[in-house]
Amino acid sequence: MELELLAKDPASGGKGCPSVYLSDTGEFVVQGPGLAPEDWAKVQNPLPGETAVRISPEVVIAAVERHHQKQV
Repeated sequence: MELELLAKDPASGGKGCPSVYLSDTGEFVVQGPGLAPEDWAKVQNPLPGETAVRISPEVVIAAVERHHQKQV
């Protein structure tokens, strides 16, 4: 899988996360800190192998805007 970085939390100093990537399959890949067990318990209907991460709305919006610019 090839990944293109679309957006990263500017507060990470460029070395951390959360980040959003675009894969060569056209899907978004999200990197971020995992949920605490008590928060994971609140996720509805997770399937085996799934996980959830925390990411700020600003990083998601920046990734979507960059993706949209590439489409135009």
